[in-house]
Order: sequence, then structure tokens, then C-alpha cells
Amino acid sequence: MKRVIALLDYGSGNLRSVHKALLKVGADVRIAQRPGEIGDARAMVLPGVGAFDDCINALRKQELLEAAREFIKSGKPFLGICVGYQALFEKSEEFNSCAAGLGIFKGKVVRFSEKHGLKIPQIGWNQLEIVKPDCPLFRGVVNGSYVYFVHSFYPQPADTGIIATRTDYGDKFASSVWRDNVYATQFHPEKSQKVGLQLLKNFVELVQR
Repeated sequence: MKRVIALLDYGSGNLRSVHKALLKVGADVRIAQRPGEIGDARAMVLPGVGAFDDCINALRKQELLEAAREFIKSGKPFLGICVGYQALFEKSEEFNSCAAGLGIFKGKVVRFSEKHGLKIPQIGWNQLEIVKPDCPLFRGVVNGSYVYFVHSFYPQPADTGIIATRTDYGDKFASSVWRDNVYATQFHPEKSQKVGLQLLKNFVELVQR
């Protein structure tokens, strides 16, 4: 039996591709623009493309910021993607950001260093080093698999124990995290072909248990 996943719609550009990918792996998706539309959803996905402050301010305007925080507290599975991952932290250095994040995880979002002469933003495929092989999200995903990134900033978790994967782009950064019912990726599963679909399938299966 399918169980509903609430996909938060606050105007993020990748909502449609995330929606399509979730449907492809068998999810029953409900797009939610207001807290009342979350209803009896058994899981939540917060996608994201763009700036940290834009994400936080749009969520707050639609009263989804506190709704997401309360949903996480309920213990139901939650997945943050890209800026939806960054929003789980306390703050960001992006464009002199002044918006406070959800604060689910301690730490801040920082910009890639230019000392390595790498192109910023990182756009394209890069590898995952799986450091928490017991993370349910990565079941069936081979260490060293390639996934798709588009970002100039990334979180620095204060608690390194939540890091599920690392990726090397000049410096090694936390490309995904996991703690209890909260999963989040800096990369885009919906654009990561077979590996990304496996990851989303694993998330959906968490909901259907």
C-alpha cells in the first residue's frame, strides 16, 4: 500500500523533476504549498535550487518553515535536497545571509575555497565516498558512485558523526548527512540517473514499511 509523501512547493525550480522522479520509483506524492496540505503524509521532501535566504524566506512566508520543523520532530522520514539540505543547518555565509535556518543540525553553510583553482560553482558529476554504509538511503549504492551536483556552497556539520557521504572537490565536504529520521543530500538524486533513483527508491521504501 502506498503512503503519501509531501513534497514542499515554495517556488523551487527543481520541484517538477523531483516530483517526476518520486513518481517513477513508486511514491504517492502530494505537493504542499501550505501546512494544511501536508495532511496525513507519512514522509516529507524539501527540494531546492538557488539561494539559502530565498528558500528560508519563501518557506516562512508560506508557513512551511515551522511545519517542516514539526514534521521532523514527529519522527517521520524527511529528505532534504541541495538547498533543502542546507536549510537544515543554523545559518549560511551565502551573500551575507541573515536568515536563520531550521537549526535541525548545528553548523553553517560555507562557500567552496578558490585556493584550488577549481571552477565555482561545481556543476556536474562527482563521486561519493560512503562513510556510513549502514545509512538506509545508500542501500544498493556502490561506494565511488557518481551523482550530479550544482552548488557553490555546502554545509559544515558541527557533528561529523552525521556525515553519510563525503565528496572531494578541492576539499572533502559532507555531500550527505543522516541522523534518525532525517536524510539530506547536497547532490540532486532526481538528476543522478540510476544511482539517484535507487536512493529515492530506498527513501520511499522507508515510508512503506
